[in-house]
Amino acid sequence: MLNEAAELLETLKASGKTLASGESLTAGLFGARICEVPGASAVYLGGVISYHPSVKEKLLNVKESTINRYSVVSSEVAAEMAIGCQRATGADIAISCTGNAGPSVEPGGKPVGCVFLGLAYGGNVWTVPLQLSGDRNEIREKTVLAMIRFIASLFPKTEVRG
Repeated sequence: MLNEAAELLETLKASGKTLASGESLTAGLFGARICEVPGASAVYLGGVISYHPSVKEKLLNVKESTINRYSVVSSEVAAEMAIGCQRATGADIAISCTGNAGPSVEPGGKPVGCVFLGLAYGGNVWTVPLQLSGDRNEIREKTVLAMIRFIASLFPKTEVRG
């Protein structure tokens, strides 16, 4: 994962783009993994850990009505988290995650391993649903890797032919 994080940061630096995160189930693990790479501060502005719904509302401007209608584990909340994180930090790219890492089914019936990522960039927002397996920490680690790869997908690699 460290190699993928380093590669992502290098791509973002070369592109002149900044990054921020709005994290729920990962509780700051994405930011920690990104900042394991020396020089991350050239790209990564910071993050908001919004574990409780009230923090999603207060710091990321997720609407209470969205949470009530769709639950905190939803693509709608992931999208609002990404948008709110981008607005709060001023980053070019904001990634978010919300989900159920277990060990039990969440209110609203979201099973263990149900995760939604949100990505705000260039006036657009995208979400990705995931169904991950493993124990609590494995799900959190897999979520972080998926977040890195989701951001990297904005910058497709071009194949150089000799």
